[in-house]
Amino acid sequence: MWRRMSWWWMGVLLLAACSVYGPRKQPSRAATSASPPGAATQTSLPSPAAALTATATPFRPQTPTATFLPTATATPTPTPVPASPTPWQPTVRFAVIGDFGYAGPAEAAVARLVHSWQPDFILTVGDNNYPDGVEDTVQANVLQYYGDDIRAGRFYPALGNHDWHEGHVTAYLRYLRPPGGRRYYDFVVGPVHIFVLDSCGQEPDGITADSAQARWLREGLAAAREPWKIVVLHHPPYSSARHGSTKALQWPFAAWGAQAVIAGHDHVYERIMRDGIVYLVDGLGGVPGPYKFRPTPVPGTAVRYRESYGALQVTADARQLRFEFINIEGRVVDRYEMRR
Repeated sequence: MWRRMSWWWMGVLLLAACSVYGPRKQPSRAATSASPPGAATQTSLPSPAAALTATATPFRPQTPTATFLPTATATPTPTPVPASPTPWQPTVRFAVIGDFGYAGPAEAAVARLVHSWQPDFILTVGDNNYPDGVEDTVQANVLQYYGDDIRAGRFYPALGNHDWHEGHVTAYLRYLRPPGGRRYYDFVVGPVHIFVLDSCGQEPDGITADSAQARWLREGLAAAREPWKIVVLHHPPYSSARHGSTKALQWPFAAWGAQAVIAGHDHVYERIMRDGIVYLVDGLGGVPGPYKFRPTPVPGTAVRYRESYGALQVTADARQLRFEFINIEGRVVDRYEMRR
């Protein structure tokens, strides 16, 4: 009997085991297509319509680090005067100095006067570096007074005979930095177009009215559209002082379109009216010993002055051009205005 009960219990146990460890249900088709663990999940792309209607996040440049930020200063850095045409400024003011490059109290006084005006730029009519225009004297004669103006690009020189004394103008071109490194050139500031010539006999392009330089000036004046056109050179076409008039430079400036001609060479100030335009001699920039005038002034002379040093202050807008010669005492010696 015990044996029959054992077989009965064994059968019960076998039936229980089959129900627990029998064959499992097969997974669904959806489950077999699932990504295996660790595989990349694919993100569905939006439709073209969705991409067009989405709001884009604006691009924001990175904030610059302190390395790229400008250093604050008490006063703004002066903007260099450009040597190319610019929109007309309401008013432009500049200084003209001549025969100035002789270090000493007179040049220092003229430099103080000019800088007190805070001009937009400084223009010279030559003899920038006495006696021979060489590198050894340029620091004392020019840079100590006008070096900051040169570095700032607001200094426009003309060649004089003393700048040519060594037969070349290497120091002039290197240290005074005329635009483009040229011996003669033009530039525009506001309503004023200025043509700077080389009036010295060493000029390779000539100094007569039929020279290559004169042709360049004639074509430039004809093309200029600014209200005021000024010609600058060293040797005066007309003068009543020691050197006198320079016949070779008596070009038809008025017929070509200039309204004013400014020169130096004679160490005086003189205003001369010829051919319907004004000729100015501005040579009291600092060389000791102003020249004497000749007994008879040239035709058209309106003002002659030699008692003290000084410079021209020129102010221009679209309607008016004003010249004032002011001495180092601050007195306005002469004022001449032109209106359109």
